[in-house]
Amino acid sequence: MAAKKEIVRIAKIQLIGGQAKPGPALASIGINMGEFTKQFNDKTKTRNGEVVPCVITAFSDKSFTFITKTSPTSVMIKKAAKLETAGKNQITDHVATISKEQALEIAKYKLVDLNAYDEEAALRMVAGTAKQMGVKIEGVDLSPRKTAKEGSK
Repeated sequence: MAAKKEIVRIAKIQLIGGQAKPGPALASIGINMGEFTKQFNDKTKTRNGEVVPCVITAFSDKSFTFITKTSPTSVMIKKAAKLETAGKNQITDHVATISKEQALEIAKYKLVDLNAYDEEAALRMVAGTAKQMGVKIEGVDLSPRKTAKEGSK
């Protein structure tokens, strides 16, 4: 029976797809940076230039495994709204508006990484993030939904 590798660290970092380089963020994890950047860049070459969240599991023998996630919702909203930065204050700053179709496209893309059961729930999560950024989504109401229990009162 093979000896079980001991997990030393699990790190969550964000890198640019296809453009990862060895540096302090990777050095602190304690893995072979050259090998990681080669594997990461090969895996994310189709997402070149996008922000790619990555979860790295480092083992005691300096080996590693990693999984990539979908781009952050805020980055995708800024891209859809063609913004450089989001609003500083969600109450007073309204910096842009995106269509419901654009938000639904983001929700469908993010569905694999969200804890939502359907596209409607994912859309509400995307809309919540957009609201925090000062971005409005046409045709999306963020008022609390009534549950079956509340509706019978």
